[in-house]
This record gives sequence, C-alpha cells and structure tokens, in this order.
Amino acid sequence: MNRDLTAHDWIVAGGWLIAGLVATVLLRFLLRWLGKHATRTRWSGDDVLVDALRALVPVAAIAGGVAAAAAALPLTGRVTHTVNQVLTVLVMLAATITVARVLAGLVRAVTQSRSGVAGSASIFVNITRVVVLAIGCLVVLQTLGISIAPLLTALGVGGLAVALALQDTLANLFAGIHILASKTIQPGDYIRLTSGEEGYVVDINWRNTVVRNLSNNLVIIPNAQLSSTNMTNYSRPEQEMTLMVQVGVAYDSDLEHVERVTSEVVTEVMTEIEGAMPEHEPAIRFHTFGDSRISFTVILGVGEFSDQYRIKHEFIKRLHKRYRVEGIRIPSPARTVALQQNGVAIPPQRDGSLSLP
Repeated sequence: MNRDLTAHDWIVAGGWLIAGLVATVLLRFLLRWLGKHATRTRWSGDDVLVDALRALVPVAAIAGGVAAAAAALPLTGRVTHTVNQVLTVLVMLAATITVARVLAGLVRAVTQSRSGVAGSASIFVNITRVVVLAIGCLVVLQTLGISIAPLLTALGVGGLAVALALQDTLANLFAGIHILASKTIQPGDYIRLTSGEEGYVVDINWRNTVVRNLSNNLVIIPNAQLSSTNMTNYSRPEQEMTLMVQVGVAYDSDLEHVERVTSEVVTEVMTEIEGAMPEHEPAIRFHTFGDSRISFTVILGVGEFSDQYRIKHEFIKRLHKRYRVEGIRIPSPARTVALQQNGVAIPPQRDGSLSLP
C-alpha cells in the first residue's frame, strides 16, 4: 500500500493490539483456573501440559494482535513480510519451548512413576529437552530461508573430533543411560560401593550420579565409575530387608526361657517402633558355643535400610532392660591366666586372683 496513514488506521491497529493484550490476560486467568483443577487429578500429565502452555499462549495471543494490527496498516509488502516473519519465528520458538517442557515433564513423570520415588533421573529429561530444542532451532532456520544442509554436513564431519574431545563425557553419558535402562539403580535406592561410599541415590544426570549419605552430604560419583564397580543395592529387588542382631547369654541360662523372653521383646519392638514390619515373622537361632557365652542371632524385619538403626537401638535397650528383670546374664569376655614360677604352676584362686609363694 502507498496511501498515507489515517486516524482510522491507527484506531484499528490500536484496537487489535488492545485485543491481543486482553486475550493474553483472559487466557492467563483461564490457564490459572485449569491449573487448579489439574492439581486435583491423579494424572500428572495435565499439570505438565497446563504449565507448559503458560509460555506459549501469551506469546501467541500478542503475536496475533500484532499481526492483525500490521495487516490493518498501509505498510509496504517488504515491511509486512518482515513483521510476519519475526512473529512466526517468535511463535515457533515459543512452541518449541512448550513442546520441550511437555515432553520433558512427561519423561520426568514416567521415570518417577517407574522408580516409585520423588527423585528424578534428569539424564532422560535433559536429553529430551536438548533434542526438541535442536529440532526446533533447525526448523526456525529453515523458515528464515537459511539452508541447514551445510550445517548438518559440518556437524557430521566434526562429530568425530567432538567425540574424541568429549570421550570421558560421552562415556559417562552412555554409562548413565545403561544404568537406568538396566534398572539396576533408580533414584531413591540405597547403595553401597566397595570403595566405601554409600547413601540414597538423589539423581542420575548426564555425567554423575548424586548420592546423599546419612550425614546429609552429597557424594558425586561419575557414571562410568559407578557402572564398572561392585556395589550393593539395598533397595532391590525390594526395599524391605532383614536385620540380624547378635546376642549372647551365660552358660547357666535356661535357653527356653531366654528364647521366650527375647521373642516377647521382639514382638513388642515390631509392633511399636516406626519402620518395623510386624508382618515379618522374626526368628531366633542359637548357633555358637563361645568362650564365655552361648551366642544366637535375632532376625528382624525392617521397612528400608535406614530404619535398621532406630529398630536396633530400641531392641538392644529393651532387651537389656528385660534381661535384667528376668535375671538373664550377658557375660563379658573373660580369660583365666596361669603363671609359672621356677617351673611350678601357680593356680588361680576362686576369686580369680593368683596366690604367689
């Protein structure tokens, strides 16, 4: 168009801009209302979708208002094309970010539901986000008329050099994928390495596995090192585990009485202490004639690894108190020492002392 701008043109263009802003505000209220209802459902996908749309909808509404305003003005074809191209790129970038958020959120929800914990395997989330953003950027470049074929060729040729430069990083990346794909470790598991590190797995990212020990400190372990070392996973195949407590009583004890009293203490602990498993049938097994005691093992059931410390603490206190009431002795290690003087043995006295000539 070559005609001059009129007041009517400015009014119409301003009306479209105001309409775009009003639509943005109304859509924000709508998304807020949908977000409140989404939190009440059991499916987490609707929360992810509503949260992702909060970035796309305002941009699309404003871009629509600007495009309508530009169409109402007598602009030249070149200016109109430039405005439309800029708006298209903005909407495509917003759509790419939205798709990346949706897919990353769904991947996070799936990994959390598979592991059954609130932790996250962010390696899959990050890979999904990077792939979607890369594809979106290529589409934007193609929309702008920039050929992506030379770029893809350059990436293919330089891929070998990049792989050699990032050998350790790629090794950790694929090791992390292998760990999660094999399901040997999931976020929330309690693991112990042969090197001594142990704790709860907080996250498995593209380079490291983050472990929180019982002192509430974070231990960072490279994925390649974790996949190549021997370790014990105390949460697989199930979190429930058995706790074995070693106990010893004097030789003059009535073992039937000892077993009955110990069983009563076990039942009391299993029903009253948090983290114990009352449905797990405890066991008491005598196994060794020691130097000063008859030793046996008490087998208890606990819900997960860290529960064993609290249950063992309460069991030892209550068992010691009950043994004192019942007159059951827990002997301390003792040794009888016989000395010789001038080839003559000096016998010990009844009180344990030695009689010297």
